[in-house]
Amino acid sequence: MTIKVVRGNPTPEELAAALTVVRARAATAAAEPSTTERPRDAWSDPSRLAAHRLPHPGPTAWGRTYWPT
Repeated sequence: MTIKVVRGNPTPEELAAALTVVRARAATAAAEPSTTERPRDAWSDPSRLAAHRLPHPGPTAWGRTYWPT
């Protein structure tokens, strides 16, 4: 791993702090299970919107097309 400072003049303490953060994040990422698909949380699951039955079309169906009853 190579880290290059492209702007500024950091002190050795600042470089050490930045390198510590980068190494900690790399260690955390390496410790996580390497699955290709992460489980979805319930909030982002699109099937939760389709779980309810949508109303039948009728004269006022245009006003109910997004929000299930």
